[in-house]
Amino acid sequence: MKMKKGEFIALSACTMMLTALGIDIMLPVFGELKKYFHLSVNSTATAQIVTFFFLGQTAQIIFGVLSDRFGRLAILRLGFPLYIIGGTAATFAPSLALMFTARFVAGIGASAVFMTTIAGVRDRFAGDQMARTLSLIFTIFLSTPVFAPFLGLAIMSIASWHMVFLTPPLFAVIVFVWSLRLEESHPKEKRNALNWNSFTKSIRKVLSNKTFLRYTCITTALFAGLSSWVSSSEHIVSEIYRKPNLFAWIFAATGLWMALSTLTNARLSIKFGARQTIKWLLIIYTSIATILLIWSIIFGDPPQMIMFFISVAMLMGINLAVEPNSSALAMQPMGETAGIASAVYGTFFFFVGASFGSITSSLMKSSVFPIIISFFIAGIITLILVFTDKRPITSQ
Repeated sequence: MKMKKGEFIALSACTMMLTALGIDIMLPVFGELKKYFHLSVNSTATAQIVTFFFLGQTAQIIFGVLSDRFGRLAILRLGFPLYIIGGTAATFAPSLALMFTARFVAGIGASAVFMTTIAGVRDRFAGDQMARTLSLIFTIFLSTPVFAPFLGLAIMSIASWHMVFLTPPLFAVIVFVWSLRLEESHPKEKRNALNWNSFTKSIRKVLSNKTFLRYTCITTALFAGLSSWVSSSEHIVSEIYRKPNLFAWIFAATGLWMALSTLTNARLSIKFGARQTIKWLLIIYTSIATILLIWSIIFGDPPQMIMFFISVAMLMGINLAVEPNSSALAMQPMGETAGIASAVYGTFFFFVGASFGSITSSLMKSSVFPIIISFFIAGIITLILVFTDKRPITSQ
């Protein structure tokens, strides 16, 4: 039976949810991990558990080529076992080094799932309709940051942190079985040959497209701040502001605002178009980042707790509202190279963004000023990029 649009959106949200769940559910137990591995309370090493997962997204470039040749389903069904095996291995890793390695493998699996989901949406939709569909998918999967921290704490109350780590791969098994109903969206007659000339031709086509590069860079700049927040949020709340009991509530409230912002964007992108919407969102983002920076300079670091976390919630909400628009605008001109384009897009913003985010996280032992600076720089960069796009705005 052919999968209807509603079920496709729900399944796509759940496949993308694997990435979020593979991070958010374990953030509340980082304190227990520090004790288990005999780390100091000020250690930022646990942030690397998130970073290595993000770095596994570099495999998207390989999966993109393979999906353009063999179809989306073959790669999707390869990603699930890698995610499940990596997540299970991380659960029982005897050292942080082995845990980082296993998390990298899980990230590779998540990259295959993430890339084929985006490419599958691109195969089925285009333009503002794609932006709206992605916004709906993101809204559903962004429910993860709302409930995941509480789920992690609930599991911790009756079991160990090992069970928290084991939950994402168990959920992946369920989604994997559900995904078997999915039909191929990239027919054989549209597939590229698997050879070096075809690969280099596709890469050149992608990297020579200024629109693709412009909006990929916008996503990358914003993701650096987002990845830094996600990986360091527990440390910021528990160690810098010394309110560990509030972590789950703060992270969930931020996640709820992110989901609402993405849902709002689904309406805005249809009414005003993706390009107009992204311009106004980035103006607001940069304004908030600038105010937070000036506030911190005048009144000291760290800024007042309420001021900081309200600002972060607003910035993260705008960040996730921008992403479906930038993704749609980047992917719009790609056509039959959607697989490799999605792979380059995902690889670039995950790898580069996570790398810069990791640097920012490592600097926040007792200060939040590094992440405030990263928000401001990202805002300036993205404003320049979006306002130098001089193409005429047309309905899509």
